[in-house]
Amino acid sequence: MRAGSPIGLRRIRSIVAAVVAAGMALVMAACGGSASGGGTTADGKTVLRYEGSPASVTFPELAEDLGFFEKVQLEWLGDTTSGPQSIQSAATGDTDFGSAFNGAIAKLVDAGAPLTGVVSVYGSDGDTEADSFNGYYVLEGSPIRTARDLIGKKVGINTLGAYHEYVIKEWLFRAGLSNDEINQVELTVVPPNNTEQALRSGQIDVGNLGGIVKDAALGRGGLTPLFTDVDLTGPLGIGAVVSGTTSSRRTRTPSATSCRVSRVPCDGRRRCRRRRWSTDS
Repeated sequence: MRAGSPIGLRRIRSIVAAVVAAGMALVMAACGGSASGGGTTADGKTVLRYEGSPASVTFPELAEDLGFFEKVQLEWLGDTTSGPQSIQSAATGDTDFGSAFNGAIAKLVDAGAPLTGVVSVYGSDGDTEADSFNGYYVLEGSPIRTARDLIGKKVGINTLGAYHEYVIKEWLFRAGLSNDEINQVELTVVPPNNTEQALRSGQIDVGNLGGIVKDAALGRGGLTPLFTDVDLTGPLGIGAVVSGTTSSRRTRTPSATSCRVSRVPCDGRRRCRRRRWSTDS
């Protein structure tokens, strides 16, 4: 699949990976180099612990696979679909970096969490539906067409207290709904990989779809956007990678560890990750 990719797309991926690799150097600095965080490997690489995203390749993972990390080895500790959980893990020292909606980051920093912003990693860079990173979709033919139609309906989002809750409520507010009416819209937590199925089966009335999950769902047809993030905000950097600056991190090496999700022995992170991405696992 990589061989058949357009040259321009491969170049963009490489540029993004290079930027993230530079960002990981800042994470190393924030973590105090090899003296903290996940420890060091036998060949002197700094181990950075992180949580991945289900059915997705994150930019740090891409950067590692493309060979941009000379002094860093990533150690995968499992997956999460919650940005607030990801950055909370970084703040407490359970991981060395995480990522989330900028608003969630600001809230945690305001509460006193020891987080440092590193690099913006996702958002929308244009003014059309095709440019949007996220959209809120209904089935074709759905009677839901306006914000007021959402009263009493279920909207599937990945987690509460983060970007999608903000976007839905802001869109409803701008459409003139009162707080009481907004509270009648039922926000339902649905894992991103299950949102399309939940929408098509009628378990939810509106589903948030973003990134490659959105592209795949739209490619199968039968969905139409109620609104997208660019309709609400225009071009916007939505989320960022942050590192924790706590001094309470544990020091250890990644060898002979176990994958938290697959529960199988692994030789460092790479074998675990391949098991995680495997289509037959």
